[in-house]
Amino acid sequence: MSAVYINSAACISVQDTLNENFFQNLKPENSSQVLKAIEPNYKEFIPPAASRRMSKTVKMSSVASQYALKEAGIENPDAIIVGTGMGCSQDSEKFLKNVLDNNEEFLTPTFFIQSTHNTVAGQIALGLQCHAYNFTYVNTSSSLEFSFLDAKLQINDGEAENILVGSTDEQTDRTMELYKLNKTIKKEENLPVDYLNSTTDGVIWGEGASFFVLGKYKTENSYAQLKDIQINSRLDLEETEQFIEDFLAKNNLSKNEIDAVILGFSGDARSDVYYTKAMSLFENSALLYYKHLSGEFNTASGFSTFMACHILKNQEISEVMMISNLRKEEIQNILLYNHLGGNDHSLVLLGKA
Repeated sequence: MSAVYINSAACISVQDTLNENFFQNLKPENSSQVLKAIEPNYKEFIPPAASRRMSKTVKMSSVASQYALKEAGIENPDAIIVGTGMGCSQDSEKFLKNVLDNNEEFLTPTFFIQSTHNTVAGQIALGLQCHAYNFTYVNTSSSLEFSFLDAKLQINDGEAENILVGSTDEQTDRTMELYKLNKTIKKEENLPVDYLNSTTDGVIWGEGASFFVLGKYKTENSYAQLKDIQINSRLDLEETEQFIEDFLAKNNLSKNEIDAVILGFSGDARSDVYYTKAMSLFENSALLYYKHLSGEFNTASGFSTFMACHILKNQEISEVMMISNLRKEEIQNILLYNHLGGNDHSLVLLGKA
């Protein structure tokens, strides 16, 4: 498969990533159980009457997609593909609450209609009046990677030239309560967390939306080449190095040709061992991490892809992301490795545009 280009990148996250100067103002977050996204003023992007009927994830995605399309200079993409782990969980909770409160009678269908996972991609298409291919992937932590893979295949096969690809996940109060009960989220007594040397289980939970325009051709604004993607739902710890080495061999790259590796250290001692194992392969690469900036969530890899795009375009790495002090003079290839709780492992290879 030939490379496709990431021609724009937009992100709404726990950091102020819509701000042009966000790279200099990144702030680690290690003392809260749950991190909220910094949301824009939606009135500037969405009519108030429409905004009232939208859940948080739809609003975040609508704005991020507008930013991405505007930056790429695309009015109507040839396809819209969105990856999400939890979908529109706010509306799902409202619907289920209605079912209980009304004794399963006289239910309004609105919350149910808006609670489906493909609402985000559908709402973006409605706003653009886009009748092209519209698809949603729901594959926990590899939802964005499957979306990228679909877009890449379509561009390589000549089915499309410019595709809007995004990832989005929101928080809801009830789900966060359940995550605390089942110990997905760290206990308060285990905070603040040292992401790289954690001895306790659980994570700090975040949220956000990241959108990219993938194109067949390089433009003046291109951030990166999307070279390849590999996904594996289950991986034994001792298979980690082989998983990465096989992926690099497939792309005719040696370990030393990877200039930076972005790892998804989440502070969960049980599952972070995979990243520690992967680190040992890359003695001559810049080692970076990011979930102390974004929190952990199903599509947190959207944030790491956004950061990688900026690193490749500006040839600059933020100090706050660095695990080791090693830096390369020129950054040509970045490898992104992510999983969620030890499942759904993904590798994404990005190259300088």
